[in-house]
Amino acid sequence: MPPKVLLLTAGYGEGHNAAARGLHTALAERGADAEVLDLFALTGGAFYERSRRDYIALINRAPRVWAAIFALIDRLPIVPLTLPFLGKLRRALAAVIAEKRPVAVVSVYPLYAYLIRQLYPDAATRPFAFHTVVTDSITINSVWHRAPSDTFLVPNEASARVMERAGVPPEKLRVLGFPVPPRFARDRPERAAPPPPRVLYMVNAAPEQAPGIVARLLEIPGLQLTVTYGRDEALRRRLEAAAAGRPLALHGWTDRMPELLMTHHLLIGKAGGATVQESIAAGTPMLITHVVPGQEEGNARLLFENECGALCPTAGALAAKIESLFAHDAAAWRQWEQNIARLAKPDAALQIADFVLGAE
Repeated sequence: MPPKVLLLTAGYGEGHNAAARGLHTALAERGADAEVLDLFALTGGAFYERSRRDYIALINRAPRVWAAIFALIDRLPIVPLTLPFLGKLRRALAAVIAEKRPVAVVSVYPLYAYLIRQLYPDAATRPFAFHTVVTDSITINSVWHRAPSDTFLVPNEASARVMERAGVPPEKLRVLGFPVPPRFARDRPERAAPPPPRVLYMVNAAPEQAPGIVARLLEIPGLQLTVTYGRDEALRRRLEAAAAGRPLALHGWTDRMPELLMTHHLLIGKAGGATVQESIAAGTPMLITHVVPGQEEGNARLLFENECGALCPTAGALAAKIESLFAHDAAAWRQWEQNIARLAKPDAALQIADFVLGAE
């Protein structure tokens, strides 16, 4: 029988689910029987959906409030204080482990480690390996490592150094990358050199600003602009109006994001963990329009400190940066492309799958 692996996630932010999906695909390719479980969704009912919506609304509408909460969680043992109220979740986790009998459990959401510690206080007698995939970079909240894990799988060396300074034993750290879909590691489409510059704008924050950004970017001579707008059909109509008949490629929800990222020269979007890591895997530099204080600051810093991204919060700033990047035969963009290539681990999901299955 193929080895059973449980992947534990939660819908509080897209990065966790994206990591779980990428790793699930890689484990299946390696012959494992992998299963993704969001036990919050399975046990929380209407409360879970409401809390998830409230979380997303908070980070979008009151980022400073979220920054204060993020700092509080980092400094104080708040998560352990919530454990007495998570009995239903803990019982569900115990039941699924007893039923599935996994050889390994992989968490991409930090709270599960605290439940595992409650269920198996003696790690030596735990009947499975337990690994934590850290989905943030550099600004890593201590909630990720206050509960034990056999290993912490981190996306880059900078994050490993942060966790080691926080007291995580170096032998428990593995720098294997963020588990982007394995499609990034093979069958990569060829990206033509600019000109013309091809820019991908992912509207994953502040949709009310998107039409103005599109209108301004389409004023740049020769620019080829692609916009993804998800399932917001009203936004699509506003984007079409902003284009005013000028060429604009529009995509709603699509499973072609890896292809789009790898064939464009530049990504515009929010500094979410999955977005930044997929941009890195594609070798596509990024202009960031929004950064959620705390958890996303490290994602942005990763790009800024390696000189392959910039913060451009307005349409004017975006246009000015794009024009400078692609001036003089795109000399600045070419340097950014070389810089981001040094960060890329497009086969990270496969590397993590091999490690989890003991093939490393």
